[in-house]
Amino acid sequence: MGFFFFFFISFFVVMTHTEADKMVPAMFVFGDSLVDVGNNNHIKLSLSKANYPHNGIDFAGQKATGRFTNGKNAADFLAEKLGIPTSPPYLSLVSASNKSNAFLGGVSFASGGAGIMNDTNKLFKSLSINEQIDYYSTVYGDLVQQLGTVGTQKLLSKSIFGVVIGSNDMLGYFRPKSTLRLKMTPQQLVNLMISTLQGQLKRIYNLGGRKFAMIGVGAIGCCPSQRNQNKSEECNEEANYWTHTYNEGIKTLLKGMKSDYNDINYSFFDTYAMLLNFIRDPATYGFTEVKAACCGLGNLHANVPCLPIAEYCSNRGNHIFWDLYHPTEAAYRIFVDNVFDGSPPYVYPINVRQLAVM
Repeated sequence: MGFFFFFFISFFVVMTHTEADKMVPAMFVFGDSLVDVGNNNHIKLSLSKANYPHNGIDFAGQKATGRFTNGKNAADFLAEKLGIPTSPPYLSLVSASNKSNAFLGGVSFASGGAGIMNDTNKLFKSLSINEQIDYYSTVYGDLVQQLGTVGTQKLLSKSIFGVVIGSNDMLGYFRPKSTLRLKMTPQQLVNLMISTLQGQLKRIYNLGGRKFAMIGVGAIGCCPSQRNQNKSEECNEEANYWTHTYNEGIKTLLKGMKSDYNDINYSFFDTYAMLLNFIRDPATYGFTEVKAACCGLGNLHANVPCLPIAEYCSNRGNHIFWDLYHPTEAAYRIFVDNVFDGSPPYVYPINVRQLAVM
């Protein structure tokens, strides 16, 4: 009797503590490889996968899970901060025989190689952001069947909607021999990205999204793949300029949406500014290598992606970049610390901790 009473009390305390740690009921994630937690594993024709070594070498069990890094990525760290499990990849759930309650804690639709523009996704055969929202619409319908319209809106209004998109559109434009540069100017690209994203965010809003954690595009001109294109190994400043311009456009877009819809709240994180800080003052953040990738082959480890034939560094915590494009787990951790608890000018107008409790 005493044992069972003790077990019951202990179980109740653990459950209560777990529930108390939850700042939000769920997180729904849309985006690209920076937050993909395995969706591309389930796309047979996708050319953008990370379900092989040396990816995941610092993940639990040293297992490659489809995350484009050595360990956890931004989605994992943000979920930890919010006190909830990492949202599972949607494509891992659709084939499950029992989907009951599968979507209540949130879902990730993020897909490596994804972009705002549909054409961006054709290269890697990824889930475009439009396709991701289509899948979310299906989830919304399932939630309404389970919870009713009022119950669903209550759940979603308290949930975080993470959006990390735009890097691949920019990288595609500044890729060597890009045909897109013959069709439009960088300003036209940015304008098209912002106007298209506006429609996509409105779709999510119409399907219950109210709290948006919007992560800006980093200084892509400084990633190893872009540096490797320059003999000087310096950043591609043109790519950086237009990435910064795009991020400023997102800020304006979010302000406008807040003006149009009173019940929207958002947090924007300036990844661009934070990444440049890493590069200009690496010692402050614990980094020593700001140019080369940890995993790869050739100059800056940027001639070959992080394939099983690639070399990888032992001092992964000292590197900003894991491969040609993606941060290391160490860099992701610092990014998310600032996403969650940061302040202007890196986070605007509020951080995600403040967003979560609204």
